[in-house]
Amino acid sequence: VVRLKGGDPYVFGRGGEEALALSVAGVDYEVVPGVSAATAVAACAGVPVTHRGLASGFAVVNGHDASGADWGRLADSRCTVVVLMGAAQRALVADRLLAAGRSPSTPVLVVERGTLPEQRSVRTTLGELPSVDVESPATIVVGGVAALRLASYEDRRLAGWRVVVTRAASSSRPLVDRLEREGARVVELPVVEIRDAADGGAALRDAAERLAQYEWVVVTSANGAERLLGSVRDARSFGRARVAAVGPATADVLRRGGIVPDLVPDRFVAEGLVEVFRTLEMQKDGRPGRVLLAQAAGARTVVADGLAALGWTVDVVVAYQTERATPSRDALDEVGEAHAVVFTSASTVDGFLEVVGLDGIPPLVASIGPATSAAAESAGISVTVEAERHTVAGVVEALSAFAASLGR
Repeated sequence: VVRLKGGDPYVFGRGGEEALALSVAGVDYEVVPGVSAATAVAACAGVPVTHRGLASGFAVVNGHDASGADWGRLADSRCTVVVLMGAAQRALVADRLLAAGRSPSTPVLVVERGTLPEQRSVRTTLGELPSVDVESPATIVVGGVAALRLASYEDRRLAGWRVVVTRAASSSRPLVDRLEREGARVVELPVVEIRDAADGGAALRDAAERLAQYEWVVVTSANGAERLLGSVRDARSFGRARVAAVGPATADVLRRGGIVPDLVPDRFVAEGLVEVFRTLEMQKDGRPGRVLLAQAAGARTVVADGLAALGWTVDVVVAYQTERATPSRDALDEVGEAHAVVFTSASTVDGFLEVVGLDGIPPLVASIGPATSAAAESAGISVTVEAERHTVAGVVEALSAFAASLGR
């Protein structure tokens, strides 16, 4: 059994009481120390609770029991006072500290929803603390250190933003992680899911047995790369066939499987692949050879048509298919409060419209590339930002830079 608490269980978490009860009952237990909100929230707001020349110690007060604290012992200006769960008691905190001798001009920091993407800091003085507009849950930091403004969670470019991710749950983690590192609260709304091809992957497995017959094996997505590698029993099956990947994410999957791509275009889109093939040397007889193209069911025909127009013999094999997913009710409810949505493919655009509808589009729309943007625009969705580099990192950078330009 795990009893999970926020912060440290032994700092106003009543963990000691629970541990004592377990000891009396003869139940073995183990305590895993945590990081107390008393220090973590202040740090995430850019304030250390101790600092040479400003504070040589700190005291932690339970806001729910503030009236019972010995405020006279907390009057020393070299002691930082941290009040947990103190929003409702801020007037009492100010009155008691002022009565104990603290100056009305003492710096105060109040942090709402500390460490969360919605974190908000309010800076004031002890004299003005009772009148500040703050909501629970909040942590109050009183003392000279509260005037410091070091790196804060709120400095991140997407701090306070709620961003909807529409990718399949199986492939959304890199995008979610990057958005969260920029400070966003991510709403995971997978509107598509990745499935094996309708034939259960039989055609892909058959093609995997004949890879050495091709001059090139072209893979147009990370999902396709995963399915292809899963169908290959031995990397030597590629023989002398060279491998092309549409972009770095696809190339990374291939590398992890022991296959280093021979070609990754500078433009990470289907059109970029075709452009590079125009520059390739032909076979010894001067003619293009055979290409195996592994892609999704219903994918655009840009690569197949483009290579065929250049004279290549193209065998298309369906590596996987996308189907509509049913997001959770909780995720759907959060969409209405979102600031932005990220689309990473035409299928995510279609899936979002089917699940949420055009009226549910958040104010800002970020697209990973031109094909996705075209799908959105054709559906009546105005694209706010499009990634210059058509990757997960590129679309997060585009949205983050746009947010920073707004001064949020």
